[in-house]
Amino acid sequence: MALKQVKVVAAIIVRQDTVLATQRGYGEFEGWWEFPGGKVEPGESPEQALAREIREELNAYIEVGNYLCTAEYDYPAFHLSMRCYICKLVNEDFELLEHHAAQWLNAASIEDVKWLPADLQVVAAIEDASVL
Repeated sequence: MALKQVKVVAAIIVRQDTVLATQRGYGEFEGWWEFPGGKVEPGESPEQALAREIREELNAYIEVGNYLCTAEYDYPAFHLSMRCYICKLVNEDFELLEHHAAQWLNAASIEDVKWLPADLQVVAAIEDASVL
């Protein structure tokens, strides 16, 4: 039987030479680190979904920039397809509404947290594209 397909978007929020990582506050992977984002609702573009998800998760506004990559990963219960975009906060303020913690990571520290498996692909894309 084919795995359920889940399409999500993620924000690679960049500030100077750092990127924002968030620690999941719920679910099977609670405590693991990810790039914030979520599911695309019917009728939304990926960019619209990303802006909405960041408002819901971080109470923040972002500028959605260039597409970076799409991470594809088979979790036990579903196949994840995650479109990732380089983003900037409109202002520096954000509030953790669904996550335990957040960190600004630079090129030297980006591999220091326990990333979700799909997000590891994004870390590699960030390094390959010299985003930091």
